[in-house]
Amino acid sequence: MARPVGVSGSDTRQAIRKAAIQRIYRYGYEAMSLRALAADVGLRVGSLHNYIPQKQEFLGALLDEIMTALLLDFDTHMYGITDTREALLQFVRFHIEWHTARREEVFIGNMELRSLSKEQYVRVTSKRRQYERQLHAILVRGKKEGLWKIENPAITTKAILALLTGVCNWYRPDGGVTPKRLTYLYQRMVERMLQPD
Repeated sequence: MARPVGVSGSDTRQAIRKAAIQRIYRYGYEAMSLRALAADVGLRVGSLHNYIPQKQEFLGALLDEIMTALLLDFDTHMYGITDTREALLQFVRFHIEWHTARREEVFIGNMELRSLSKEQYVRVTSKRRQYERQLHAILVRGKKEGLWKIENPAITTKAILALLTGVCNWYRPDGGVTPKRLTYLYQRMVERMLQPD
């Protein structure tokens, strides 16, 4: 089945991406067959290969794309913020909002690192570390300014990220907590973690 008349290659690419994310989220990368993915978007397997020449390369590109989008969105969100406490609160807000809005992508980004080739793994995890360093820098700056007491900024960074990222595993928009309230609660939790004795 060829691409329908009036449907652009860009539209098809986006449809494939969306369908692939849903399939990997539900069944895992290893269980995703290109035949099933082609059926999801109304293509023949041969036509799908025009967009996904190799399944492994597709996964690497997808996870790399997710991390690139995260970093770009983060830079935009944090632009112009110089106050350290405000930077921490904005980091929490950004992380919660991004991870709840893109739950499936975040899940894939965390769970399917194991399925990447060595080269892909290095590329994607280097971007993850770049994001982690943003929080680490905020914490170190706040410690120097006497805003909070932190014995080990590196471990504290990892603990905060684990706390924040976990929200995408359980949060549901219809679960009785608004995104605004959820953000507020997490901001308070993080601040309490850092309060001086």
